[in-house]
Amino acid sequence: MQPLIDNARTFGQRPEEFADLAQGQSPEVLFITCADSRVVPALITGARPGELFELRTAGNIVPPYASEHPTSEAATIEYAVEVLGVQHIVVCGHSHCGAVGAVVRGDDLNAVPAVRDWLTHAADEPKCSDPADPTVAEAVQHHVLTQLLRLRSYPCVEKRLQADQLRVHGWYYEVHTGAVREHRAETDTFEAL
Repeated sequence: MQPLIDNARTFGQRPEEFADLAQGQSPEVLFITCADSRVVPALITGARPGELFELRTAGNIVPPYASEHPTSEAATIEYAVEVLGVQHIVVCGHSHCGAVGAVVRGDDLNAVPAVRDWLTHAADEPKCSDPADPTVAEAVQHHVLTQLLRLRSYPCVEKRLQADQLRVHGWYYEVHTGAVREHRAETDTFEAL
């Protein structure tokens, strides 16, 4: 913890680097990814402060849209699309994902009931030919596509997609190599960016 505190103490000593941020934000991209500490959107993309609007959830899950029961995730997506006017949304899953791995393996999550209940929003049955594979790559990629489909059902996203004012992207990040792959609809595969 001490290195983090030391950096935070000196971080604010360069106000000239941050003065423009007080004028507001206009990110081009909403980046939805896992809360996993090994996944750092700004590091992966090289984004500077103000360039990414981030939504981090356990397992990069986009819950079903339900206007009568708003969620933090739905509010974040709606704000990014309607207020900030983002032009792109990236749903980024990652290798070695504990959430997707737990679903694939059928782990007993009764000791963590909030996690167990949250994971009901994951892909119903993530495809995984080898559940023993620690990367769970196949399952994570299937899971990303499920989240993209769910995202497309959000009214604000659907409206902007139909107006050709928004694009959605499915990414897969390998924590052990740093490689990033994007889903290509024409081949239905994840390929290097």
